[in-house]
Amino acid sequence: MLLAVANETTLITHLCEALPSELASLRPPLAGSSADLRQRLVLTLLFMSAVGIERSWDLRSYTADGLALLTGRKRAYGYHYTEAFLSQLAKASGAERWTDALAHWTTQLWHSPEEPSASKTALTCYIDGHRKPVYTDACIPRGLVGRLGTIGLPSIIERYENTEGLAQVKRIIVDREGMATEFLADLQADGRTVVTILRTNQYQDLTSFSEVGTFVALTVDTHGQVLREVASARITLERPDHPGEVLPLQVALIRDLRRQVPVQPNREDEEIPRRWDADRERDDPRWWEEGWQATAAPTKETTAKLIPIVTTASTIDAVELAQTYIRRWPVQENVIKDYLLPLGLDINHGFAKTEVPNSEVTKRRTQLQERLARLKKWAQGAGKREAQASKRHDRLRKQLKSRSDELYRELGLYQSTLELQGVADHVLRREIKARKAVIDAELEQIRAKEWRAYEQCNNDFRKQERYCKEQRDVLRALEDLEAKERTMYELDNRKDQVMTVCKVAMANLAMWVRDHYFPPSIGLLSLGL
Repeated sequence: MLLAVANETTLITHLCEALPSELASLRPPLAGSSADLRQRLVLTLLFMSAVGIERSWDLRSYTADGLALLTGRKRAYGYHYTEAFLSQLAKASGAERWTDALAHWTTQLWHSPEEPSASKTALTCYIDGHRKPVYTDACIPRGLVGRLGTIGLPSIIERYENTEGLAQVKRIIVDREGMATEFLADLQADGRTVVTILRTNQYQDLTSFSEVGTFVALTVDTHGQVLREVASARITLERPDHPGEVLPLQVALIRDLRRQVPVQPNREDEEIPRRWDADRERDDPRWWEEGWQATAAPTKETTAKLIPIVTTASTIDAVELAQTYIRRWPVQENVIKDYLLPLGLDINHGFAKTEVPNSEVTKRRTQLQERLARLKKWAQGAGKREAQASKRHDRLRKQLKSRSDELYRELGLYQSTLELQGVADHVLRREIKARKAVIDAELEQIRAKEWRAYEQCNNDFRKQERYCKEQRDVLRALEDLEAKERTMYELDNRKDQVMTVCKVAMANLAMWVRDHYFPPSIGLLSLGL
């Protein structure tokens, strides 16, 4: 049935027409072979997962006749011939061409010619990402990075719109991976409406939202009891790349009454932690006294879990917005679980690799080198300030000694003069004491300057010592980083992308057959049609 549907929906035609046309540098089977042979090889790649073959390597031991019947042969193609076709297709930009063909075919598959043109030019798309694990002894970049560039939501949308021409994705429903504020602001500036869910670190509780409306029932059980309720609200997120600017978002605030979460304590309560036994009565025995019995700790205060669905639209219907996003969970997530995973979406079809600079190590090395340069500059500055403060301290010390000797010499002469004049003892003592107070006040000012210079000298000396010590630590970190540095490789995932196109196409075929030939109550449709 899948083969018939693949022909009926022109999937085979789209894939065959998307085969590379410039084949001068290639060898058979992609070049120098007939159109029928290339079509059978395309069918082999397309239906390998449907007959339980995860990789072309498994064709070495494949003896069943299912794949042969699907490809119109007496016996299925072997490993070497199929692998040669797959490798040549990947190297001849087949991944790019088949990805465009898949986008064009799926649009035609799910949008019939009878649909109004407006629904085709303003599409609503559910987008989700799938991370494929790669097990390797080599160091490879994290995330979806390969020869095709970084794969992200903007590039997916741009690729789809360029393929379809007139089609424009106006509304995007995406998981919380797309909740970067700048990312949402950029999509909004492009005239797109985004529906997503807030990350838990972007809000705390109901007080994080403004203009919260009245909660109304969203879902109820068979007995009429409300399970979830929703209300409209607003929230503003700060834009890190544009200080002082915020992004206002409309919110469908879902309150899940079935799931209770602890109430977040106030900051004042966190600063003064409560004793673990504060709930016990005053006349109860203390925990160190005889007769003390342990009792259950008091229950924590809980509240209904909040699920904030946000959108960049200017106005919303809270119920409609919540239902739009909730529809993603059973439909979109189940597509991956029930179709793509059974078809082997997690299977790797071989990756070539190219040596590239280790960006993480380069970033760390740059940070350490910049830190080392700053420490050298700071150490030199501290050394100069310490030398200047030391010179100033010596000058003030000599000035203090010289001025002290001069003033006390004058005080001695003044005392001798008073004694020769026969001044009474009490008058002499009073005059000498007053003159000495003036001298001490003058010397104290010089002594304070000397002490400040001494303190600055010591502080700059300690700073210079610390900066020099940190330079050694940074140099040790640079040497350790160089010793532990591993060569990083960039993955060439073109071959894997070709097989992913086949698996996504098979999943769409299975869902299309389910929707058109089976009643809605039948549930999931097996892939072994």
